[in-house]
Amino acid sequence: MRAVARLITRLVALVVVLALLTVAVVAGRIVLEARADDRRAADAIVVLGAAQYDGEPQAFLTARLEHALELYQDGVAPHVITVGGARPGDRFSEAEAGERWLVAHDVPEGDVEPVPRGGNTLASMSAVAVLMREQGWRSAVVVTDPWHSLRSTEMLRHQGRDAWSSPTRTGPANDGPGVAVRYTTRETGAYLYWLWQRVTT
Repeated sequence: MRAVARLITRLVALVVVLALLTVAVVAGRIVLEARADDRRAADAIVVLGAAQYDGEPQAFLTARLEHALELYQDGVAPHVITVGGARPGDRFSEAEAGERWLVAHDVPEGDVEPVPRGGNTLASMSAVAVLMREQGWRSAVVVTDPWHSLRSTEMLRHQGRDAWSSPTRTGPANDGPGVAVRYTTRETGAYLYWLWQRVTT
């Protein structure tokens, strides 16, 4: 019995160690991707949605749009895809708010493609992939907050598109070490949950 108990204890310890290593590896990848800026030439720039109020982007979304505008003006891609649905009662979706902001900042309306769908990152990236296939676009640079970059970019890759990340360096998501730790922790859990969904569905 003692031998069996020792074996069980060792197996439990091994499982715990492997779980901790997995979490550490994922967190490390999130941090590395957050620090990267892979603004290579692409077919489109994808801006992930965030809060808007009556068509006016709020702080998180404004920071993302400002960075996307910079990439567009630098010639990274000829098209900008704005993403995000609307909450009940909203007059505008996050995608429409992003489109309005970009057009107001001199991006031609024909160069902006709003995708007003998706209540979460996976649904948004699935909708983006559909649009990209319809338009014949293969590649995209994804703009979001640094800690969200790994998961969102890999979700688009999983949809069969080439994707690279260029996260924003301004806005509330860049407000110091405390924010970095909080968002890295949250994204680690979200990334592992997404991997679990891929395995089990």
